[in-house]
Amino acid sequence: MQQVSRDREPSRVVTFDLFSALTDARRGASAAFTALGAEHGWKVAGEEVYDVWDRHNKEQQRRAGADAPTTFRALSLEALHAAYDHLGLRGRPGADIDLLWRSVAQWPLWSDVEDGVSAVAAGASVGILSNVDDELVVTTRAHRLVDPRWVLTSEGLGAFKPSPEIYRRALRAAPGLVHVAASARDVRGALEAGIPTIRLVRPGHRIDPDGPAPTLEVDDARELPAALAQLDRRSR
Repeated sequence: MQQVSRDREPSRVVTFDLFSALTDARRGASAAFTALGAEHGWKVAGEEVYDVWDRHNKEQQRRAGADAPTTFRALSLEALHAAYDHLGLRGRPGADIDLLWRSVAQWPLWSDVEDGVSAVAAGASVGILSNVDDELVVTTRAHRLVDPRWVLTSEGLGAFKPSPEIYRRALRAAPGLVHVAASARDVRGALEAGIPTIRLVRPGHRIDPDGPAPTLEVDDARELPAALAQLDRRSR
């Protein structure tokens, strides 16, 4: 279980999902899969490989849930095997996942992230709540923008999204947490754990029509301080 040391209790902790709200993971990973395709002689576009791998990856995470003795890397490797089988691709999954993980340091942030996160950090402690291993998260471009005390990972919390348990454990680590999510499963999981959730609209992500509505929704990360102020007014 992740233990967070504190020099002081923050007035508010705002966490962001790493691979949808902050990082354009599809663009970054697709470039890595394109490079792998050139090496292995694939005739499938990197974007298609990413999309299939991502679907299998999310299914692996859903099955893992809480208290599974595994890591994000292990689940992603299983998903890569499944994606190669699905697409009929030849590769070296063990070596290929290593190349993919090394590429994470180059995955781009969305264009509004640096300004938006800086604006939020002016009035709150800013962190990450993500399905990711501790060793990987520190290599991302987003990590330098947040307070490392509030980097809450699936490895540290011992659970994977979309299990409600990861959100409950995050809330115990950071009482008063507000979460910024983009994907439907992240919005739903945080809300069902009782965490106020601001949906940051990103390409390729939609709200679950059968799920709960986000507390608030913004189209740009630079709108988040105003959204947080609106949450404060609602709570008075």
